[in-house]
Amino acid sequence: MSCVVVVGTQWGDEGKGKVVDLLTEHADVVVRFQGGNNAGHTLVVGQDKFILHLIPSGVLHSGKQCLIGNGVVVDPEILQKEILALRARGIPVGPENLGLSERAHLILPYHKHLDLAREAQKGHGSIGTTGRGIGPCYEDKVSRVGIRVVDLIDPQIFAQKVEANLQEKNFLFEHFLKVPPIAPAEILKSYAPLAEFIQPYVTNVSLQIEQALGQGKKILFEGAQGTHLDIDHGTYPYVTSSNPVAGSVCQGVGLGPNKIQEILGIVKAYTTRVGGGPFPSELTDEIGQLLQQKGGEFGATTGRPRRCGWLDAVILRDSARLNGLTHLAITKLDVLTGLKNIKICTGYTWNNQILTSLPAQLKILQDCQPIYEEWEGWSEPLTGIRKRENLPQTTQKYLNRIEELVQVPIGLISVGPDREETLLINNPFQLAS
Repeated sequence: MSCVVVVGTQWGDEGKGKVVDLLTEHADVVVRFQGGNNAGHTLVVGQDKFILHLIPSGVLHSGKQCLIGNGVVVDPEILQKEILALRARGIPVGPENLGLSERAHLILPYHKHLDLAREAQKGHGSIGTTGRGIGPCYEDKVSRVGIRVVDLIDPQIFAQKVEANLQEKNFLFEHFLKVPPIAPAEILKSYAPLAEFIQPYVTNVSLQIEQALGQGKKILFEGAQGTHLDIDHGTYPYVTSSNPVAGSVCQGVGLGPNKIQEILGIVKAYTTRVGGGPFPSELTDEIGQLLQQKGGEFGATTGRPRRCGWLDAVILRDSARLNGLTHLAITKLDVLTGLKNIKICTGYTWNNQILTSLPAQLKILQDCQPIYEEWEGWSEPLTGIRKRENLPQTTQKYLNRIEELVQVPIGLISVGPDREETLLINNPFQLAS
């Protein structure tokens, strides 16, 4: 029995999908614990590229059980499309290898309508939401008017709740946001076949996990986004609507904290961010453009270009503390190849003070200036290397410095997009067992 959690340590897009896909080989069950389809995990398997939004990355491995926890907000239309798209590409997906928590909340058309209308009204003051209805769905959950998967498969309850919610939502649409209302009948008609399609997948995920642990199985937990998009601990309000930190696993699937042994923090070898919000180490010069193009830094869900900058050890130290990281996984190290010099942000200066952790006040963070260390780069290609000691000496010095600054050892290094282009130094499942 062993439980391993994979989390992002930056602002998302760290390469969690590839790491989860790699570790799934050693796991029996893969569980998604929070977020929605506003995030995409890109996986490269041989010549094939897969982008997953809701289904855990482990689905690409035969014989693995995948579960979507109650902490995830689920758009039934997107889930159905994702299942059918995978099947069309020869990936078997069915109730035998995919389970959906009966307690997960549903994203409905009025959530997406509300999301887009609000962003349009804010104009330049928008926070850069994807418009997928994630935030409004979590709002309804906390307001105790949310509709769960278990409600969807009961037509009478589903109809009652949709009609009740639209009374308030349509008033808001028409009289405040000045957008067209939504007729309840439209939702009920389109969602009846969705309910029939999804019903076989519905299960009690918490019980499924308990049974798996009782059988001595290895479980891998994956989240979406990154630590600094956390609704409580991130750069609020430029954050997501859920908690991507490791502690969220417990409430997001129904698991006691004493069951978790290893927490792997995914770190891109530089830093990226999508949408608005402060970014102290951002590069707006030709190096930033080079990282964006060479790293393929465009959102898997929206296609939006990612802002790029040097590695920020300040946010990594905070992530190590907030998640209780046991190891780091460095991704996209190969993207830095060819740079003469590489910088690491080790702290910030603000108002003649030196800050070594992120300030909560957004105005302060926006005014912070990065403190940099400069390290010699490397020109040797990394993609064929499979041992850390075989990396160029300057690369090893860069990695050693990251470990010193964060005080967490590196357990995995990715030197290319493919599964095989990975140095697995410490298998977290072997450490957890």
